[in-house]
Amino acid sequence: MPDGEAGFRGLPDVASRALGGSVLFASDEFFADAQNLIEPAAPAHDPAAFGLRGKLYDGWETRRRREPGHDFAVVRLAAPAVVRGVNIDTAHFRGNYPPEGSVDGAALLGYPALDEVLAADWAPLTGRAGLGGGQANLVPVTVPDRLVSHVRLTIYPDGGVARLRVLGEIVPDPRHLGGRVDLAAASHGGVVESCSNMFFAAPANVLGPGRARVMSDGWETARRRDDGNDWLVVRLAVPGVLHHAVIDTSRFVGNAPGQARLCDADTGAELLPRTRLLPDTEHRFRLRPTAGQEVGRVRLDIYPDGGIARLRLLGEVRPAGRDPVIQRWLSLLPPGLAATVDRSEFFS
Repeated sequence: MPDGEAGFRGLPDVASRALGGSVLFASDEFFADAQNLIEPAAPAHDPAAFGLRGKLYDGWETRRRREPGHDFAVVRLAAPAVVRGVNIDTAHFRGNYPPEGSVDGAALLGYPALDEVLAADWAPLTGRAGLGGGQANLVPVTVPDRLVSHVRLTIYPDGGVARLRVLGEIVPDPRHLGGRVDLAAASHGGVVESCSNMFFAAPANVLGPGRARVMSDGWETARRRDDGNDWLVVRLAVPGVLHHAVIDTSRFVGNAPGQARLCDADTGAELLPRTRLLPDTEHRFRLRPTAGQEVGRVRLDIYPDGGIARLRLLGEVRPAGRDPVIQRWLSLLPPGLAATVDRSEFFS
């Protein structure tokens, strides 16, 4: 694996459909749909599956080119992010994978139409990298930090890619942080920093959008056989004053935790005392007042083990904490785009 992998291991896949990514365009998808690129599940493969156009693949596959050129697909990220690395995964594509690939990025605000996206000012995120067949191809991004809302995957000249994982850091948009908001949401930049156990499902799932569809769409630990308990720590998108929490055990019917507790991971101040949980239930709790003190990291303890579908931490950002958020976000935009931003929208 490339030396740069350690620089983006564990970061969220900001292209994933599970977070809200979307495939907007593909130059060709004769054999397999480009929408498969951003499916969160690992690519499946049935060697005996064939259709009218040939072998069925769980990925994106273009026809064989008989003229100069190359194929590409455009993905809108779930939220603008600083991209640290990409995985151009060619799983199951062994005789029909592209020998090279590259990824470019563009920054557009709002909801641009497809023609605006295609005509955007694209800049390289990676160089033209050699790809192997039937494997993960991890490519680090080494360009200076900048905010990207869309990525363009180019393959040279044609072939099949199972998944595109775009691994990066979502940067909070100050225009979306006014009033009470979920400061733990992945779409705002909340991140699970650590956890005690993730045997059945990853803890980052609890910060995803919407409701869990199945148990594996949440966080589930192994069964404990000792006197301890499981936990996770969330770094909020922006430090804020917390008011409410949602601890959702939906889909966990026979394996929900019996109790839960929330505290400030830095000071130990209790936000929610140890409280009973029910299976398959969205619980809403008023948090203990913290005398206006900001919280930056929150620890969730579950007793003794089990599964949580979603964790929401609703609060507000104090005026004194807003300027660093605004300045960082603006500094990561292309200067021309930053100049067009209406500052009156910040924290309104």
